[in-house]
This record gives sequence, C-alpha cells and structure tokens, in this order.
Amino acid sequence: MGFFSKLKEGLTKTRDNIVSGIDSVFSGFSSIDDDFYDELEETLIMGDIGVVATEEILDDLKNKVKENKIKNPADCKQLLIDSIKEKMNLGENAYEFENRQSIVMLIGVNGVGKTTSVGKLAGLLKAQNKKVIMDTFRAAAIEQLTEWSNRTGADIIAQSEGSDPAAVIYDSIAACKARKADVLLCDTAGRLQNKKNLMEELRKIDRVIEREYSDAYRENLIVLDATTGQNALSQLREFNDVTNITGIILTKMDGTAKGGIAVAIQAEFGIPVKYIGVGEKVEDLQKFDSDTFVNALFDVDNGSDED
Repeated sequence: MGFFSKLKEGLTKTRDNIVSGIDSVFSGFSSIDDDFYDELEETLIMGDIGVVATEEILDDLKNKVKENKIKNPADCKQLLIDSIKEKMNLGENAYEFENRQSIVMLIGVNGVGKTTSVGKLAGLLKAQNKKVIMDTFRAAAIEQLTEWSNRTGADIIAQSEGSDPAAVIYDSIAACKARKADVLLCDTAGRLQNKKNLMEELRKIDRVIEREYSDAYRENLIVLDATTGQNALSQLREFNDVTNITGIILTKMDGTAKGGIAVAIQAEFGIPVKYIGVGEKVEDLQKFDSDTFVNALFDVDNGSDED
C-alpha cells in the first residue's frame, strides 16, 4: 500500500467527522446565505479545523463564491477544498537541513512519538546517503534508539539518565566532527512542567552549539500527536514560548478523528507541518504535502500512488 492510500485510510475517521458533515451542509441548503455559512463554520470548527483557520477559510470561500458568481451550495465544495489547500500551503516548505551540516532538535512532551520520529527521520536521511548521528540522554529512549540504529544504520550517542544535556550535545558535536556526519538528530527531554527549567536547558544547549558548531544549520522540530486534537495546539503554544520552533512533525495520523488539527496548526501559528506519520515503519513518515493531505481528507483521487 502506497503512502497516499495509507494516509487516506488513516484519515477515514477524520473524513467521517468532517467531510460527511460538510456534504450534508452542501446538500441541505438550496441557497448560499448566512445560515449556510454558519452551519459550515460550525462543522469545520467541530472537526478540529480551529476557529482561526475556519474564519480565514470561510472568508476566502465567500470571496471565491462572489468572484465566480456561484449560486448553488453544491458547487462550493471544490472551492472549499481549494481554500483549505491554499491555507495549508505556506509556500515552499524548506528542508534545507538535508543539504547542510545540520543539528535537528526534536522537541515535545513524552508519549507523542518523539523518539520513534528521530529513528524514522534517521531512516529517511540514510536513504539519501546522509551520515546521521542520533543522540539522547533519556534512559527510556536509549533502547529504542539503539533498535532504530540497528534498523537504519545511523550512529547513536547515548548517555546515562541524568546526564547534563549540554554535556551530551558537546559529546555529540565532537562525534559529528570526527565522523564527518551530515546531520545530528537530538532526542530532547519531554518536560514542560517547569518552563523556566526547560528554557534554561535549551539556552545551555544553544550556547554549546554556538560555541562548538556555529556553522551548523539549525532546525527545531516539535513532535505533536494528532490524536490529541486541540491539546496539540496548546503544546505548540507552550514550546513556542521557550524556543524557536521551525517545523512540525504530526504523528499518529492513522486512525484519528482529529486530523483536521493539521489545518488549524498551520493557520494559527504559520509554522509548517513538515512531516506526517501514519504507521510504525520508516516509510510511514513522509514529508508533508498540502495537496496530498487535502485530497486524502476529501477522498479525491491523487493520481499515482507511487510515493
């Protein structure tokens, strides 16, 4: 099964949650009026699209309806799909770290699939013939990353629980230089209970990187669990307060009814979803593409499924 088919299958619950409601709105109204838009707004918000994204999508839809002189609600569906695609497409999503000597921090609370995402990302990069090093100081992650190291061929730098994160990154940078690695993937702690401690921890790491590897390209990816819906927005908001988030990995898109959160995230924060995960295998983490996602959500034929 190709990735699009997996994504489409994984979004079944989300599709049932959102698209069936949208279809009923289109078929339940004979004219495009305020009641029609109000019903559509409620359906989108209930589908975890979010208030901000919904308002922007509907404003765009209203403009398209006026420009195209649309009178029949049923004719709005493709316009709505186009509006959602445009809202999710933030331009050219940069994957510059793939082409540079880079340090990629994976940030997020425990349990969202952060360590698994490190391993999968290592696998994707190794498939591009990149030399990859993964590091962690979390005891719970060492065994898991060791397994991913065996599966992908990426190196691993592991430290004992309680090690100073700044000391760990120092050792990892030294290993990167010695082994001429292309990318260092860092599995960070998942604590957010004390933002002051987390902020200080990240600052210490930043200082070490700036001192020891100032030429490295930086990428800070937050890992969010799609099944948590609006709670994922809260996590992003909290972490974005303490560090510069440059991209999002959205995990567990298979089987969630809350996949609409992908739209809400990009609309509210302007931070691109760069990867989505729909399973346990390396190839089940893929670069995000707004057209592919929205086509899968609305069960629109994506053409070839060779990806």
